Amino acid sequence: MLQARLLGKKVSSKQLPLGLNEMPADFLNAYLLGSLGTTGHNNGACATFLYNLRQGMRDIQSGSHRIAIIGTSESSLVPEVFDAFTTMGALASDASLLKLDGLDDADTPDHRRACRPFGDNSGFTLAESAQFIVLFDDELALETGASIYGAVNDIFVNADGFKKSITGPGMGNYLTMAKALAATKNVIGEDRLRHHTFVQAHGTGTPQNRVTESEILSRLAQTFGIGSWPVAAVKSYVGHSVASAAGDQLIASLGAWAHHLLPGIKTTEQLADDVAATNLDFLLAHKEFDAESMDAALINSKGFGGNNASASILSPHITQAMLSKRHGSAALRQYRSRNETVQEQQQAYNDACGRGENNTIYKFDHGVLTDKDLTLSTDRIKINNGTPDISLSVPNPYPDMCD
Repeated sequence: MLQARLLGKKVSSKQLPLGLNEMPADFLNAYLLGSLGTTGHNNGACATFLYNLRQGMRDIQSGSHRIAIIGTSESSLVPEVFDAFTTMGALASDASLLKLDGLDDADTPDHRRACRPFGDNSGFTLAESAQFIVLFDDELALETGASIYGAVNDIFVNADGFKKSITGPGMGNYLTMAKALAATKNVIGEDRLRHHTFVQAHGTGTPQNRVTESEILSRLAQTFGIGSWPVAAVKSYVGHSVASAAGDQLIASLGAWAHHLLPGIKTTEQLADDVAATNLDFLLAHKEFDAESMDAALINSKGFGGNNASASILSPHITQAMLSKRHGSAALRQYRSRNETVQEQQQAYNDACGRGENNTIYKFDHGVLTDKDLTLSTDRIKINNGTPDISLSVPNPYPDMCD
């Protein structure tokens, strides 16, 4: 949009609204869900996905919401972004990759190994990604038979305090990861924290990250008595999608539980000499694990400006054990019966996708409401499209301060 007139192109009326950072939520509400519910967004550089996941988690924990769709969509592969990161020296380049591998200028760099977390590396690789998940409260999950891939235990966000460089790392990530470990221990206990968890590291593939993040993970592993903490880094496969990065990490972790396999950091052949490895098991090869042997994942994000976020994510088997304890084994049996139908529908959808028969949901000019569809009163709003009435009985949080 900013370049259009200089390049002799037309400025579109859609460019400004579609460029706003809340547009992924707006687009879903308007053309996929038709939602009149709460909407919002929260930005925090590379920690953006976890910031929004925390917002949805807290809405459900407060009881104000029963379902939340959380997601980010990042399309950063444009010249201006490449220029900015290149000027900062943050991106891997053909020249730096050739130098790392001892090749000359006439050779072709191995672009599939451009991102090498915790190894000898030269910068990260920009990526595009869109990741969305659905959060239910526990009763709704059981009522609907929705497939349970895990649960959000807690998410912590901390700034870095005073900084010399606004892009440099600071103390905040120690705080977020330590809190996430403590929250995980609260649920699964100290022994299982030490032997049945893994880290999905931020792992950008930069020299600075390999030093700072490995030091944080190593010191915390020693502090919490974790002898050999498995560390994965999905950016070695998909690159750095910035706002969606933690979403990539979360989906990779849920997939690990589904397939009992932690993907190794295959682009890194050996750890760099300056990586802190004490009490850490950097997975340079795939790691298979027995079902129900990994109880929790720690998702870590370190963003420019001091945007640090870490999440404690619980496995499906721990989640179902907690549901059984709260709601009883009979409720879990009923849930599993309902879930059979859901899984059949999921498989049918996947099969249709494989045949190329899936249809993208895009409800343009569908069910658009006007003011004529509203019936207003002092205690409720009725919408004439089958939506439940919206109560205006809003609780007063300040009764002790009012006459």
